[in-house]
Parts: sequence; C-alpha cells; structure tokens
Amino acid sequence: MNFSIHDLLCELATLGPIGRNLPAPGTAGSAIAIIIGYILIPVSWPLFLILTIGISIIGIIAANYYSKVTNTQDSGKIIIDEVAGQWIALLFVPHDIKYFFAAFILFRLLDITKIWPINWAERLNGGVGIVTDDLVAGLMSGVILLCLNNWWELKLG
Repeated sequence: MNFSIHDLLCELATLGPIGRNLPAPGTAGSAIAIIIGYILIPVSWPLFLILTIGISIIGIIAANYYSKVTNTQDSGKIIIDEVAGQWIALLFVPHDIKYFFAAFILFRLLDITKIWPINWAERLNGGVGIVTDDLVAGLMSGVILLCLNNWWELKLG
C-alpha cells in the first residue's frame, strides 16, 4: 500500500472516514476526543498536555493543507480541530465523567454559536483560523468549568 504525505494530511484533517462520512462530523470528532481523553488523562496529565499541543500544531498543518487541496475555506469534514479544542477543555476539569460530559456539551455549544472571541479567532487565515477558533472555544469551556468546579467546592466546603 502506497501512502503519501498528501493522504496522511487529508486523513489527519478529517480523522479518516469520521469527518468524511458521518453526519454531524464535528460532534462525532468531539465525542471521540472525549473518549480518548478519558482514557489518556489518567495515564499522564503532562503527556496529555504534550499530545494536545502536538495535535493542535498537526491540526493547523493538516487543516491548511486539506483546505488548499479541496479549495474550501473551513470544510465541515475537517474535524482534527474539534479534537484539539475538546482536549484543551479537558485539561481544566477533574477526571470525572460528569465533567467530561459537561465539557463536551459546553465546547459544542461554544463551537457552534461562535460567540466572541471565538468568532474573531475563526477569521484568522487558513489552518490557523480553522484550529484556533476551536482552541479558544476549548479554553473558554475549560475555564468556565474550572470556575464552576471551584465555586461548587467553596460552597460545599
């Protein structure tokens, strides 16, 4: 089997058939990110942080490439950005299924509605804009949930 850099970048951008074939590919990408994150974070939080940074950088490159070869601005088939953004949110929450579910819902809500500053980040060019809006949505989701968690602990404490 002959696998080229072109094939690799396109597969990474869309997470293979997930982004190309499933309905609601962004939601599917976020769900997969939650499952993988739930497994990886207990192994090593620092490793998960490094993987999150790596997937963000690779995502920018792959999304930029996919956009150029398909002549699209921000194709819905590109979902590596959902993984990066969802993982950013998971860095802020306790390893608890309730928090992971809340991170999933809040991230999807912010990613879909694109409130400021997410909509500003989306205006950046190429793969940077495609991925950065999800990183901002993930950061906002994580910080909101961190604050709610701290408030809840103070209230019960």
